[in-house]
Amino acid sequence: MSEGLTHDKLDWNELKEERAQVLASWPTGREVDLDEALEFHRKLPAELNFAKRLLQAKAEGKTLAQPRAGVADLNSHLQLLLYLQDEGETDLLPTTIDSYTRQNRYEEAEKALLESVREGRSLLNGFPAVNHGVAGCRRIVEGVSRPVQVRHGTPDARLLAEITLAAGFTAFEGGGISYNIPYAKRVPLGDSLRYWQYVDRLVGFYEEQGITINREPFGPLTGTLVAPCISHSVAVIEGILAAKQGVKNITLGYGQCGNLVQDVAALQTLTSLAEEYLRAEGIEDVELTTVFHQWMGGFPKDEAKAYAVIALGSTAAALGKATKVIVKTTHEALGIPTKEANAQAIRTTKQVLNMLQDQALPESPALAEEREIILQETRAILNKTLELGEGDWALGAVRAFAAGVIDVPFAPSTFNLGRTMPARDNEGAVRFLQWGNLPFPKDIQNFHRAKLEERGRAERRPPSFQMVVDDIYAVSHGRLVGRPR
Repeated sequence: MSEGLTHDKLDWNELKEERAQVLASWPTGREVDLDEALEFHRKLPAELNFAKRLLQAKAEGKTLAQPRAGVADLNSHLQLLLYLQDEGETDLLPTTIDSYTRQNRYEEAEKALLESVREGRSLLNGFPAVNHGVAGCRRIVEGVSRPVQVRHGTPDARLLAEITLAAGFTAFEGGGISYNIPYAKRVPLGDSLRYWQYVDRLVGFYEEQGITINREPFGPLTGTLVAPCISHSVAVIEGILAAKQGVKNITLGYGQCGNLVQDVAALQTLTSLAEEYLRAEGIEDVELTTVFHQWMGGFPKDEAKAYAVIALGSTAAALGKATKVIVKTTHEALGIPTKEANAQAIRTTKQVLNMLQDQALPESPALAEEREIILQETRAILNKTLELGEGDWALGAVRAFAAGVIDVPFAPSTFNLGRTMPARDNEGAVRFLQWGNLPFPKDIQNFHRAKLEERGRAERRPPSFQMVVDDIYAVSHGRLVGRPR
Protein backbone atom coordinates (compact mmCIF):
# COMPACT_ATOMS: atom_id res chain seq x y z
CA MET A 1 0.00 0.00 0.00
CA SER A 2 2.82 2.46 0.84
CA GLU A 3 4.90 1.73 -2.27
CA GLY A 4 5.69 4.97 -4.04
CA LEU A 5 4.33 7.01 -1.13
CA THR A 6 4.34 10.76 -1.70
CA HIS A 7 2.42 13.70 -0.26
CA ASP A 8 0.92 14.49 -3.67
CA LYS A 9 -2.85 14.74 -4.06
CA LEU A 10 -4.48 11.44 -5.02
CA ASP A 11 -6.31 11.38 -8.34
CA TRP A 12 -10.02 10.94 -7.58
CA ASN A 13 -10.69 8.94 -10.73
CA GLU A 14 -7.79 6.61 -10.02
CA LEU A 15 -9.15 6.10 -6.50
CA LYS A 16 -12.41 4.59 -7.77
CA GLU A 17 -11.13 1.03 -7.90
CA GLU A 18 -9.77 1.24 -4.37
CA ARG A 19 -13.04 2.76 -3.16
CA ALA A 20 -14.97 -0.11 -4.70
CA GLN A 21 -12.80 -2.60 -2.83
CA VAL A 22 -13.16 -0.72 0.46
CA LEU A 23 -16.96 -0.46 0.17
CA ALA A 24 -17.22 -4.15 -0.72
CA SER A 25 -15.26 -5.23 2.36
CA TRP A 26 -18.37 -5.18 4.61
CA PRO A 27 -22.08 -5.32 3.63
CA THR A 28 -22.95 -1.84 4.94
CA GLY A 29 -20.44 -0.35 2.53
CA ARG A 30 -23.02 -0.89 -0.21
CA GLU A 31 -25.20 1.75 1.46
CA VAL A 32 -22.76 4.53 0.54
CA ASP A 33 -24.13 6.70 -2.26
CA LEU A 34 -22.04 9.84 -2.64
CA ASP A 35 -24.63 11.78 -4.64
CA GLU A 36 -27.30 11.07 -2.04
CA ALA A 37 -24.85 11.87 0.77
CA LEU A 38 -24.01 15.24 -0.75
CA GLU A 39 -27.69 16.12 -0.97
CA PHE A 40 -28.17 15.19 2.68
CA HIS A 41 -25.22 17.37 3.75
CA ARG A 42 -26.53 20.31 1.73
CA LYS A 43 -29.84 20.15 3.60
CA LEU A 44 -28.23 20.02 7.05
CA PRO A 45 -28.77 23.18 9.12
CA ALA A 46 -25.60 25.24 9.50
CA GLU A 47 -25.69 24.77 13.29
CA LEU A 48 -25.13 21.02 12.78
CA ASN A 49 -21.94 21.53 10.77
CA PHE A 50 -18.96 20.95 13.04
CA ALA A 51 -16.51 23.05 11.01
CA LYS A 52 -18.83 26.05 10.91
CA ARG A 53 -19.44 25.86 14.66
CA LEU A 54 -15.71 25.85 15.34
CA LEU A 55 -15.10 28.86 13.11
CA GLN A 56 -17.91 30.72 14.82
CA ALA A 57 -16.37 30.01 18.23
CA LYS A 58 -12.95 31.11 17.01
CA ALA A 59 -14.37 34.39 15.72
CA GLU A 60 -16.17 34.98 19.04
CA GLY A 61 -13.13 34.06 21.15
CA LYS A 62 -14.96 31.21 22.87
CA THR A 63 -13.74 27.77 23.91
CA LEU A 64 -16.26 25.00 23.26
CA ALA A 65 -16.60 21.85 25.35
CA GLN A 66 -16.81 18.33 23.94
CA PRO A 67 -16.88 14.97 25.76
CA ARG A 68 -16.00 11.45 24.65
CA ALA A 69 -18.90 8.98 24.54
CA GLY A 70 -20.05 5.87 22.74
CA VAL A 71 -22.00 2.67 23.42
CA ALA A 72 -22.91 -0.27 21.20
CA ASP A 73 -26.67 -0.09 20.71
CA LEU A 74 -28.03 2.60 18.39
CA ASN A 75 -30.92 3.71 20.60
CA SER A 76 -28.76 3.69 23.73
CA HIS A 77 -26.07 5.72 22.00
CA LEU A 78 -28.60 8.30 20.85
CA GLN A 79 -30.03 8.53 24.36
CA LEU A 80 -26.52 9.00 25.74
CA LEU A 81 -25.79 11.87 23.34
CA LEU A 82 -29.12 13.51 24.10
CA TYR A 83 -28.35 13.32 27.81
CA LEU A 84 -24.94 14.95 27.31
CA GLN A 85 -26.57 17.58 25.11
CA ASP A 86 -29.46 18.40 27.45
CA GLU A 87 -28.09 17.65 30.91
CA GLY A 88 -24.41 18.18 30.21
CA GLU A 89 -25.05 21.31 28.13
CA THR A 90 -22.22 20.29 25.80
CA ASP A 91 -21.38 22.42 22.78
CA LEU A 92 -20.21 19.59 20.54
CA LEU A 93 -20.99 15.87 20.52
CA PRO A 94 -18.81 12.82 19.90
CA THR A 95 -19.38 9.36 18.62
CA THR A 96 -16.53 7.32 20.04
CA ILE A 97 -15.92 4.14 18.05
CA ASP A 98 -15.38 0.71 19.65
CA SER A 99 -12.05 -1.15 19.70
CA TYR A 100 -13.11 -3.94 17.31
CA THR A 101 -14.05 -1.42 14.64
CA ARG A 102 -10.76 0.42 15.18
CA GLN A 103 -9.00 -2.79 14.17
CA ASN A 104 -11.38 -3.46 11.26
CA ARG A 105 -12.75 -6.54 13.08
CA TYR A 106 -16.35 -6.01 12.05
CA GLU A 107 -17.51 -9.60 12.56
CA GLU A 108 -16.52 -9.51 16.23
CA ALA A 109 -18.14 -6.09 16.58
CA GLU A 110 -21.35 -7.52 15.09
CA LYS A 111 -21.42 -10.38 17.60
CA ALA A 112 -20.80 -8.03 20.51
CA LEU A 113 -23.47 -5.65 19.22
CA LEU A 114 -26.10 -8.40 19.05
CA GLU A 115 -25.12 -9.61 22.53
CA SER A 116 -25.32 -6.03 23.85
CA VAL A 117 -28.88 -5.72 22.56
CA ARG A 118 -29.82 -9.05 24.16
CA GLU A 119 -28.32 -8.18 27.53
CA GLY A 120 -29.48 -4.58 27.57
CA ARG A 121 -26.01 -3.18 28.26
CA SER A 122 -23.08 -2.25 26.08
CA LEU A 123 -20.45 -4.96 25.71
CA LEU A 124 -18.40 -2.64 23.49
CA ASN A 125 -16.37 0.40 24.56
CA GLY A 126 -17.85 2.49 21.79
CA PHE A 127 -20.24 2.71 18.85
CA PRO A 128 -19.72 0.21 15.97
CA ALA A 129 -20.56 2.66 13.21
CA VAL A 130 -19.61 0.36 10.33
CA ASN A 131 -22.02 -2.30 11.59
CA HIS A 132 -24.84 0.22 12.01
CA GLY A 133 -24.27 1.46 8.47
CA VAL A 134 -25.28 4.70 6.80
CA ALA A 135 -28.95 4.52 7.79
CA GLY A 136 -28.19 3.80 11.45
CA CYS A 137 -25.51 6.46 11.73
CA ARG A 138 -27.78 9.00 10.12
CA ARG A 139 -30.26 8.55 12.95
CA ILE A 140 -27.57 9.95 15.25
CA VAL A 141 -26.98 13.03 13.10
CA GLU A 142 -30.70 13.70 12.75
CA GLY A 143 -31.53 12.93 16.39
CA VAL A 144 -29.44 15.62 18.09
CA SER A 145 -29.16 19.39 17.88
CA ARG A 146 -25.37 19.69 18.18
CA PRO A 147 -22.68 18.91 15.58
CA VAL A 148 -21.28 15.37 15.91
CA GLN A 149 -17.72 14.12 15.37
CA VAL A 150 -16.36 10.61 14.82
CA ARG A 151 -13.62 9.88 17.40
CA HIS A 152 -11.74 6.59 17.34
CA GLY A 153 -8.14 5.34 17.00
CA THR A 154 -7.99 3.51 13.69
CA PRO A 155 -4.87 2.99 11.54
CA ASP A 156 -7.08 2.11 8.54
CA ALA A 157 -10.25 4.19 8.76
CA ARG A 158 -11.25 4.13 5.10
CA LEU A 159 -14.55 2.27 5.43
CA LEU A 160 -15.41 4.03 8.68
CA ALA A 161 -14.93 7.38 6.96
CA GLU A 162 -16.99 6.39 3.91
CA ILE A 163 -19.96 5.30 6.04
CA THR A 164 -19.97 8.07 8.64
CA LEU A 165 -19.40 10.91 6.18
CA ALA A 166 -22.15 9.52 3.92
CA ALA A 167 -24.38 9.41 7.01
CA GLY A 168 -23.92 13.14 7.60
CA PHE A 169 -21.17 13.39 10.22
CA THR A 170 -19.29 16.66 9.66
CA ALA A 171 -16.07 15.96 11.59
CA PHE A 172 -13.62 13.07 11.56
CA GLU A 173 -10.70 12.67 13.95
CA GLY A 174 -7.33 11.01 13.42
CA GLY A 175 -4.33 10.76 11.15
CA GLY A 176 -1.82 8.36 9.66
CA ILE A 177 0.73 9.03 12.42
CA SER A 178 -1.42 9.85 15.43
CA TYR A 179 -3.76 6.87 14.93
CA ASN A 180 -0.93 4.44 14.31
CA ILE A 181 2.18 5.09 16.40
CA PRO A 182 0.36 5.45 19.78
CA TYR A 183 -2.25 2.76 19.01
CA ALA A 184 -0.76 -0.07 16.94
CA LYS A 185 2.35 -2.23 17.23
CA ARG A 186 3.05 -3.59 13.77
CA VAL A 187 1.23 -1.39 11.23
CA PRO A 188 3.86 0.09 8.89
CA LEU A 189 3.77 3.86 9.03
CA GLY A 190 3.79 4.14 5.24
CA ASP A 191 0.65 2.02 5.08
CA SER A 192 -1.29 4.07 7.62
CA LEU A 193 -0.23 7.33 5.98
CA ARG A 194 -1.59 6.06 2.68
CA TYR A 195 -4.85 4.86 4.28
CA TRP A 196 -5.32 8.31 5.75
CA GLN A 197 -4.54 10.01 2.45
CA TYR A 198 -7.60 8.12 1.17
CA VAL A 199 -9.66 9.54 4.07
CA ASP A 200 -8.40 13.06 3.46
CA ARG A 201 -8.94 12.79 -0.28
CA LEU A 202 -12.51 11.69 0.44
CA VAL A 203 -12.97 14.76 2.65
CA GLY A 204 -11.37 16.83 -0.12
CA PHE A 205 -13.96 15.48 -2.55
CA TYR A 206 -16.77 16.63 -0.24
CA GLU A 207 -15.05 20.04 -0.05
CA GLU A 208 -14.98 20.22 -3.85
CA GLN A 209 -18.75 19.75 -3.82
CA GLY A 210 -19.20 22.59 -1.33
CA ILE A 211 -19.48 20.47 1.86
CA THR A 212 -17.14 21.50 4.68
CA ILE A 213 -15.86 18.63 6.82
CA ASN A 214 -13.65 19.19 9.86
CA ARG A 215 -10.54 17.04 10.21
CA GLU A 216 -8.69 16.72 13.52
CA PRO A 217 -5.33 14.98 13.98
CA PHE A 218 -5.09 13.35 17.42
CA GLY A 219 -2.88 15.67 19.46
CA PRO A 220 -2.05 13.85 22.72
CA LEU A 221 -0.41 10.83 21.03
CA THR A 222 0.42 8.48 23.94
CA GLY A 223 -0.81 11.06 26.43
CA THR A 224 2.17 10.39 28.72
CA LEU A 225 4.65 13.23 29.21
CA VAL A 226 4.58 14.16 25.52
CA ALA A 227 6.56 17.38 25.08
CA PRO A 228 4.91 20.06 22.89
CA CYS A 229 7.59 19.80 20.19
CA ILE A 230 6.74 16.14 19.55
CA SER A 231 2.96 16.58 19.35
CA HIS A 232 3.31 19.85 17.42
CA SER A 233 5.56 18.18 14.83
CA VAL A 234 3.04 15.38 14.27
CA ALA A 235 0.14 17.85 14.16
CA VAL A 236 1.83 20.05 11.56
CA ILE A 237 2.79 17.08 9.38
CA GLU A 238 -0.69 15.58 9.53
CA GLY A 239 -2.19 18.99 8.87
CA ILE A 240 -0.04 19.46 5.78
CA LEU A 241 -0.79 15.93 4.51
CA ALA A 242 -4.53 16.55 4.95
CA ALA A 243 -4.36 19.92 3.22
CA LYS A 244 -2.48 18.35 0.30
CA GLN A 245 -5.54 16.12 -0.26
CA GLY A 246 -7.96 19.03 -0.29
CA VAL A 247 -9.00 19.32 3.36
CA LYS A 248 -9.90 22.93 4.18
CA ASN A 249 -10.89 22.87 7.87
CA ILE A 250 -8.35 21.42 10.30
CA THR A 251 -8.30 21.34 14.10
CA LEU A 252 -4.82 20.82 15.56
CA GLY A 253 -4.63 19.12 18.93
CA TYR A 254 -2.47 19.29 22.04
CA GLY A 255 -2.63 17.23 25.23
CA GLN A 256 -2.26 18.89 28.61
CA CYS A 257 1.20 18.59 30.17
CA GLY A 258 0.21 20.24 33.44
CA ASN A 259 2.49 23.26 33.74
CA LEU A 260 0.23 26.22 32.98
CA VAL A 261 2.90 28.36 31.29
CA GLN A 262 4.03 25.48 29.06
CA ASP A 263 0.45 24.55 28.13
CA VAL A 264 -0.50 28.11 27.22
CA ALA A 265 2.73 28.58 25.26
CA ALA A 266 2.02 25.35 23.40
CA LEU A 267 -1.44 26.52 22.36
CA GLN A 268 -0.08 29.92 21.34
CA THR A 269 2.54 28.37 19.04
CA LEU A 270 0.52 25.53 17.50
CA THR A 271 -1.35 27.40 14.78
CA SER A 272 1.50 29.81 14.04
CA LEU A 273 3.80 26.87 13.31
CA ALA A 274 1.18 25.17 11.14
CA GLU A 275 0.54 28.38 9.19
CA GLU A 276 4.28 28.86 8.69
CA TYR A 277 4.79 25.42 7.15
CA LEU A 278 1.53 25.45 5.20
CA ARG A 279 2.53 28.76 3.60
CA ALA A 280 5.90 27.27 2.70
CA GLU A 281 3.95 24.62 0.74
CA GLY A 282 1.89 27.31 -0.98
CA ILE A 283 -1.25 26.42 1.00
CA GLU A 284 -3.12 29.47 2.27
CA ASP A 285 -6.79 28.47 2.06
CA VAL A 286 -7.02 26.25 5.16
CA GLU A 287 -8.95 27.33 8.26
CA LEU A 288 -7.12 26.29 11.45
CA THR A 289 -8.57 25.85 14.93
CA THR A 290 -7.19 24.18 18.07
CA VAL A 291 -8.31 21.53 20.54
CA PHE A 292 -6.91 21.09 24.04
CA HIS A 293 -7.19 17.65 25.63
CA GLN A 294 -7.62 17.62 29.38
CA TRP A 295 -5.16 15.45 31.31
CA MET A 296 -4.66 12.11 29.52
CA GLY A 297 -2.62 10.37 32.22
CA GLY A 298 -3.57 8.65 35.45
CA PHE A 299 -6.36 10.28 37.45
CA PRO A 300 -6.95 10.33 41.21
CA LYS A 301 -9.64 7.87 42.31
CA ASP A 302 -11.09 10.44 44.71
CA GLU A 303 -13.89 12.34 42.96
CA ALA A 304 -13.11 15.73 44.48
CA LYS A 305 -9.45 15.47 43.48
CA ALA A 306 -10.41 14.37 39.98
CA TYR A 307 -12.57 17.49 39.60
CA ALA A 308 -9.50 19.57 40.44
CA VAL A 309 -7.59 17.93 37.57
CA ILE A 310 -10.49 18.67 35.23
CA ALA A 311 -10.63 22.29 36.41
CA LEU A 312 -6.88 22.77 35.84
CA GLY A 313 -7.25 21.47 32.29
CA SER A 314 -10.20 23.78 31.70
CA THR A 315 -8.14 26.71 32.97
CA ALA A 316 -5.28 25.99 30.58
CA ALA A 317 -7.69 25.62 27.64
CA ALA A 318 -9.37 28.92 28.46
CA LEU A 319 -6.20 30.94 29.05
CA GLY A 320 -4.56 29.41 25.98
CA LYS A 321 -7.62 30.34 23.89
CA ALA A 322 -8.18 26.84 22.50
CA THR A 323 -11.15 26.62 20.16
CA LYS A 324 -12.44 23.56 22.00
CA VAL A 325 -11.51 21.32 24.90
CA ILE A 326 -11.97 17.56 25.20
CA VAL A 327 -13.46 16.86 28.62
CA LYS A 328 -12.39 14.07 30.95
CA THR A 329 -14.49 12.73 33.85
CA THR A 330 -14.08 11.87 37.52
CA HIS A 331 -14.38 8.19 36.57
CA GLU A 332 -11.13 8.08 34.57
CA ALA A 333 -9.39 5.98 37.25
CA LEU A 334 -12.37 3.62 37.51
CA GLY A 335 -13.35 2.77 33.93
CA ILE A 336 -15.93 3.91 31.40
CA PRO A 337 -17.83 6.84 32.93
CA THR A 338 -21.55 6.95 33.56
CA LYS A 339 -23.56 9.47 31.58
CA GLU A 340 -24.12 11.40 34.80
CA ALA A 341 -20.38 11.69 35.51
CA ASN A 342 -19.77 12.73 31.93
CA ALA A 343 -22.44 15.43 32.08
CA GLN A 344 -21.14 16.76 35.40
CA ALA A 345 -17.61 17.04 34.02
CA ILE A 346 -18.88 19.00 31.01
CA ARG A 347 -20.73 21.43 33.26
CA THR A 348 -17.66 21.80 35.48
CA THR A 349 -15.52 22.55 32.44
CA LYS A 350 -17.99 25.04 31.00
CA GLN A 351 -18.21 26.92 34.29
CA VAL A 352 -14.44 27.44 34.28
CA LEU A 353 -14.42 28.32 30.57
CA ASN A 354 -17.17 30.88 31.03
CA MET A 355 -15.48 32.55 33.99
CA LEU A 356 -12.13 32.79 32.20
CA GLN A 357 -13.39 33.68 28.72
CA ASP A 358 -12.40 37.34 29.05
CA GLN A 359 -9.07 36.69 30.75
CA ALA A 360 -5.63 35.86 29.39
CA LEU A 361 -2.43 34.64 30.96
CA PRO A 362 -0.32 37.80 31.41
CA GLU A 363 2.74 38.07 29.19
CA SER A 364 5.94 37.24 31.09
CA PRO A 365 9.58 36.30 30.44
CA ALA A 366 8.76 32.70 31.36
CA LEU A 367 5.91 32.53 28.82
CA ALA A 368 8.03 34.15 26.10
CA GLU A 369 10.94 31.77 26.79
CA GLU A 370 8.64 28.74 26.66
CA ARG A 371 7.19 29.83 23.32
CA GLU A 372 10.67 30.29 21.88
CA ILE A 373 11.85 26.88 23.10
CA ILE A 374 8.82 25.17 21.54
CA LEU A 375 9.30 27.03 18.26
CA GLN A 376 13.01 26.17 18.04
CA GLU A 377 12.53 22.50 18.94
CA THR A 378 9.59 21.97 16.59
CA ARG A 379 11.27 23.72 13.65
CA ALA A 380 14.38 21.59 14.17
CA ILE A 381 12.30 18.41 13.96
CA LEU A 382 10.17 19.56 11.02
CA ASN A 383 13.10 20.92 8.99
CA LYS A 384 15.03 17.67 9.42
CA THR A 385 11.91 15.67 8.50
CA LEU A 386 11.51 17.62 5.27
CA GLU A 387 15.21 17.19 4.53
CA LEU A 388 14.96 13.42 5.03
CA GLY A 389 11.94 13.33 2.74
CA GLU A 390 13.75 15.33 0.08
CA GLY A 391 10.92 17.85 0.10
CA ASP A 392 8.12 15.28 0.55
CA TRP A 393 6.31 15.28 3.91
CA ALA A 394 4.88 11.75 3.67
CA LEU A 395 8.20 10.19 2.79
CA GLY A 396 9.89 12.44 5.34
CA ALA A 397 7.59 11.25 8.12
CA VAL A 398 8.42 7.60 7.46
CA ARG A 399 12.14 8.30 7.38
CA ALA A 400 12.00 10.62 10.41
CA PHE A 401 10.40 7.95 12.59
CA ALA A 402 12.87 5.35 11.35
CA ALA A 403 15.74 7.66 12.27
CA GLY A 404 14.27 8.80 15.59
CA VAL A 405 14.03 12.38 14.39
CA ILE A 406 10.42 12.13 15.55
CA ASP A 407 10.15 9.87 18.58
CA VAL A 408 6.96 9.52 20.62
CA PRO A 409 7.61 8.47 24.23
CA PHE A 410 6.10 5.18 25.41
CA ALA A 411 4.57 4.35 22.02
CA PRO A 412 3.89 0.64 21.27
CA SER A 413 4.74 0.89 17.57
CA THR A 414 7.80 -1.01 16.36
CA PHE A 415 8.17 1.80 13.81
CA ASN A 416 8.90 4.28 16.64
CA LEU A 417 12.53 4.26 17.77
CA GLY A 418 11.71 4.79 21.45
CA ARG A 419 14.92 6.47 22.54
CA THR A 420 13.50 9.64 24.11
CA MET A 421 12.81 9.81 27.83
CA PRO A 422 10.77 12.73 29.19
CA ALA A 423 10.70 14.01 32.76
CA ARG A 424 9.40 17.10 34.52
CA ASP A 425 11.59 20.00 35.54
CA ASN A 426 11.37 21.63 38.94
CA GLU A 427 8.26 23.62 37.94
CA GLY A 428 6.48 20.68 36.32
CA ALA A 429 7.15 21.45 32.64
CA VAL A 430 7.94 18.42 30.48
CA ARG A 431 11.59 18.25 29.42
CA PHE A 432 13.89 15.57 28.01
CA LEU A 433 16.04 13.44 30.28
CA GLN A 434 17.14 11.67 27.09
CA TRP A 435 16.47 13.19 23.68
CA GLY A 436 17.67 10.23 21.63
CA ASN A 437 18.07 11.27 18.00
CA LEU A 438 15.90 14.39 18.17
CA PRO A 439 17.81 16.97 16.08
CA PHE A 440 18.31 19.48 18.87
CA PRO A 441 21.23 21.94 18.68
CA LYS A 442 23.63 22.11 21.62
CA ASP A 443 21.95 25.08 23.28
CA ILE A 444 18.62 23.24 23.39
CA GLN A 445 20.31 20.11 24.76
CA ASN A 446 21.97 22.22 27.44
CA PHE A 447 18.62 23.84 28.27
CA HIS A 448 17.03 20.45 29.02
CA ARG A 449 20.06 19.25 30.93
CA ALA A 450 20.10 22.38 33.11
CA LYS A 451 16.35 22.22 33.81
CA LEU A 452 16.55 18.65 35.09
CA GLU A 453 19.74 19.29 37.06
CA GLU A 454 17.89 22.15 38.80
CA ARG A 455 15.18 19.71 39.85
CA GLY A 456 17.80 17.19 40.91
CA ARG A 457 19.41 19.73 43.24
CA ALA A 458 16.03 20.62 44.76
CA GLU A 459 15.24 16.96 45.39
CA ARG A 460 18.81 15.99 46.34
CA ARG A 461 19.00 13.21 43.79
CA PRO A 462 20.55 12.96 40.34
CA PRO A 463 18.20 13.11 37.32
CA SER A 464 17.36 9.50 36.48
CA PHE A 465 14.73 7.10 35.20
CA GLN A 466 13.20 7.08 38.68
CA MET A 467 12.10 10.68 38.08
CA VAL A 468 10.25 9.51 34.97
CA VAL A 469 8.45 6.76 36.89
CA ASP A 470 7.56 9.14 39.72
CA ASP A 471 6.22 11.70 37.23
CA ILE A 472 4.01 9.18 35.43
CA TYR A 473 2.14 8.38 38.65
CA ALA A 474 2.32 11.82 40.28
CA VAL A 475 -1.09 13.24 39.29
CA SER A 476 -2.93 10.12 40.43
CA HIS A 477 -1.10 10.55 43.77
CA GLY A 478 -2.09 14.21 44.14
CA ARG A 479 0.92 16.04 42.71
CA LEU A 480 2.16 17.24 39.32
CA VAL A 481 5.87 16.63 39.92
CA GLY A 482 6.86 13.19 41.23
CA ARG A 483 8.80 14.34 44.29
CA PRO A 484 10.42 11.77 46.60
CA ARG A 485 8.29 11.15 49.68
